[in-house]
Amino acid sequence: HEREHDREISELAAKHSEEMEKLRAELEEQQRHLLDELRQQMEATHRAEHEQAQLQSQTLHSLELEALRLTLNNMHTSQLELTQSNLRKEKETALMELREMLNDKRAQEVAILQSRHQLEWEKIKEQCLKEKEDL
Repeated sequence: HEREHDREISELAAKHSEEMEKLRAELEEQQRHLLDELRQQMEATHRAEHEQAQLQSQTLHSLELEALRLTLNNMHTSQLELTQSNLRKEKETALMELREMLNDKRAQEVAILQSRHQLEWEKIKEQCLKEKEDL
């Protein structure tokens, strides 16, 4: 009876061991399956996050380029306005200098003409006096 009891315990222990091994194998398979799913989900999440980061980076880069373009445009416009203003001032200065030069030249010519006129007037006056004396 005792031997039969030991045999039953041995059989139960072997059966228990077998079932435990089977359960352990199933558990490992489930864990492997769950780990694979988790890995796939993590990879998908990582890809999605990477794509989103790239998109944000491209958007940020585009915005930075647009900001730089606008800044450059504003600087160019300011430079053009400054250049136009400087050219206008230079033109006004050149015109004033030219006007002064022409006025000086005119004054010189008027002085020369007055001097010639005076000389001719005095010549004519002398001739008249000479002709009077001769008469």
